[in-house]
Amino acid sequence: MKNYSYTVLFLLLSAFTAKAQLMQEKKTFTRADSLRGTLTPLRTCYDINYYHLSVKVNVDEKFISGNNEFVFTAVQDFKKLQFDLFENMKVEKVVYKGQELPFTRELNAVFLTFPTTIKKGTQEKFTVFYSGYPIIAKNAPWDGGFVFSTDKSGKPWVTVACQGFGASSWWPNKDHQSDEVDSIRISVSVPKGLKEVSNGRLRSIVEQPDGCTQFNWFVANPINNYNVTFYIGDYAHWTDEYQGEEGKLTIDYWALKEDSLKAKPHWDQDVKPMLKCFENWFGPYPFYEDGYKLVQAPHLGMEHQSAVAYGNQFKNGYLGNDLSGSGWGLKFDFIVVHESGHEWFGNNITSKDVADMWIHESFTNYSETLYTEMQNGKLAGTAYVKGIRDKIANDKPVIGPYGVNKEGSGDMYYKGANMIHIIRQLINDDEKFRSILRGLNKTFYHQTVTTATIENFIAKESGLKLNKIFDQYLRHVAIPVFEYKISKGKLFYRWESEVKDFDMPIKVALQQGTFSYVYPSKQWKSTKISKSIKENEFQIDPNFYVGVKISK
Repeated sequence: MKNYSYTVLFLLLSAFTAKAQLMQEKKTFTRADSLRGTLTPLRTCYDINYYHLSVKVNVDEKFISGNNEFVFTAVQDFKKLQFDLFENMKVEKVVYKGQELPFTRELNAVFLTFPTTIKKGTQEKFTVFYSGYPIIAKNAPWDGGFVFSTDKSGKPWVTVACQGFGASSWWPNKDHQSDEVDSIRISVSVPKGLKEVSNGRLRSIVEQPDGCTQFNWFVANPINNYNVTFYIGDYAHWTDEYQGEEGKLTIDYWALKEDSLKAKPHWDQDVKPMLKCFENWFGPYPFYEDGYKLVQAPHLGMEHQSAVAYGNQFKNGYLGNDLSGSGWGLKFDFIVVHESGHEWFGNNITSKDVADMWIHESFTNYSETLYTEMQNGKLAGTAYVKGIRDKIANDKPVIGPYGVNKEGSGDMYYKGANMIHIIRQLINDDEKFRSILRGLNKTFYHQTVTTATIENFIAKESGLKLNKIFDQYLRHVAIPVFEYKISKGKLFYRWESEVKDFDMPIKVALQQGTFSYVYPSKQWKSTKISKSIKENEFQIDPNFYVGVKISK
């Protein structure tokens, strides 16, 4: 029984390492990868302003049909552009000013040609009509696609999760993270008797002539494509509100009717404390106009903007397990806290390229530490962030290859969080650290960014030289190793690192029970150390995630 339990836990933890739909490892990249991941002039020529996505979900046939209106502004003169839709989905027609436009397809890309040149600065629109059988996920949310499930009473329970996999797997759009639409209307038609939940606020419910019910939602804030979603089921709905930094924030809960009695007290445990914690550390919730929703889903969870997917079985921890092994991970519902943390890092601030997805996951993973600290004290937070180090693989760089829609190592979670924890130690002023986190969300509010943008901001605001630390933890596989030896009352020390001239300061115990900064480089240095400290008893401040080696 004990071995079985550990096996199950190992599988769960291994699965979470890929939680954000980390795609399968590729040794080579294809034409499809480049078409999806590269910003060619056919994509940069236009800026998306607005979508109206209208889709009908035929649950019995597992078939969808509908249309999407693109409203865009020309960034330069052009006659041809690219949008994206998976090749298994049929483009019925594309209509522009009442006329059908010619288009060609290559893999998952669609190339549209206009009759005359679209002039720079003009706003135009076209509508894509499409249909097809969307790819069904085998193990959502880790492999993207639709989930056709049923609740305990046999009623349909349907949703989609497509981060990494691609929003263009089920609706036509400009499928690149660098261009978030400014606002979107989402109209979803479902079988009568079921309810449908999407991002933003519900504007209307319309009974259709074919017997379906159409739910019309509007998102007033910029949103990335993979966050656009729907949930179909026999839902119960109740509301609450939170008095936040920008006034009243509406909270909407959607749970299956059969689970609503246990959902309410369980969700109440963490939602408002989480909002209080994250507004304190990160700044105001970024989407007051659209509200905050928590929606029960037939998969584990996903950070769908203003409509967070929840499938953690109303258990604390990660499906009842503590990812940190510290005990503190069982004091809160992991999915509520982690996925909601993405509203700040991932949804408010979004990486332009999937390669920089650490911006989403490292900060959000560290949000779990901050929440633990707020609820249970600083020592608890430290124990949590130390505990998750056991999950770090150090298998490949955290930053992935650019231009091919490919993320880096799953270490972007645990290793990235520990890098942020190290930077917090180096800043050595929690109020300043908090101002930097809030400053990120204010300065890059509703923006897409690069790694360099984030690195430069933190370095500037902290006043520290952090470039070598970022290089070590984001661009190299190994962690730095603190090599030392003690002889005749002196500590001799240096760094072993792949980064040229690596010189990160670190706290060590030069006296019993007290940590002091030393400033290693790749050359040997020395300092006095208490003669009572033996070489094999020497300690490094455990807040620093580094290797340790006694020199021979």
